[in-house]
Amino acid sequence: QVQLVESGGGLVQAGGSLRLSCAASGSIFSILTMGWYRQAPGEQRDLVATIRGGGGTNYADSVKGRFTISRDNAKNTMFLQMNSLKPEDTAVYYCNVVPAIRMYWGQGTQVTVSA
Repeated sequence: QVQLVESGGGLVQAGGSLRLSCAASGSIFSILTMGWYRQAPGEQRDLVATIRGGGGTNYADSVKGRFTISRDNAKNTMFLQMNSLKPEDTAVYYCNVVPAIRMYWGQGTQVTVSA
């Protein structure tokens, strides 16, 4: 079983940056395809970035060129570097495997971008 804990969210002005972290338990982290998801108020939860065990990445068009996903398998940790943030990036951000497993959802971390 995998437990996931997100951190690093906060309030930032448009154009600013934040770095999110996802700490994972479990010995199989390094082989898992992991992702960052986000959910804005009243919206569905969407996958915004994916990283495979070998390091290959994919991004949603809405964040491509601004967000960078990375992982440190030795520390069972995944990151999301978010630059050039926009008010529409405001959401609760979650990490999970891809495709997501319901029982792995954590509390998420709130990101708020002011105009």
